[in-house]
Amino acid sequence: MDRTTLETAALAHDLRLAVMRLSRRLRGQRADTSLTLTQLAALSTLRAKGPLSPGELAGYERVQPPSMTRVLANLEAAGLVTRSKHLTDGRQVIVQVTDEATRLLDEEIRMREAWLAQRINELEPAEREQLRKASAIIDRLLQ
Repeated sequence: MDRTTLETAALAHDLRLAVMRLSRRLRGQRADTSLTLTQLAALSTLRAKGPLSPGELAGYERVQPPSMTRVLANLEAAGLVTRSKHLTDGRQVIVQVTDEATRLLDEEIRMREAWLAQRINELEPAEREQLRKASAIIDRLLQ
């Protein structure tokens, strides 16, 4: 392997570890630990995409429909989602988040971003600028 390939592999390794650790720390900044991360992800997707059928939601979340059915049953029992009849297919239901779920998601985001903002505020101005640039680069990697 040439030097550039080795350096790129090392950077990929370091970046993967750093992103995983940051993600783990952010997940730890929870407003409500009674919900699983899978339940939070489902709520977040419903909030972002709007009302969906359970099958559509399972597709977005990359889980099997029976698994999503269990997740939705728990969320419905907690008052975080409601089900209604599909407008054109009477065999299906549509699921959407409740106002309580919206408040919970807002609080989750607020807590995680407050923790991260506090940590970023501890950095030197030049380091904050490096993070700003790195954030844009990471977004480009994901496209």
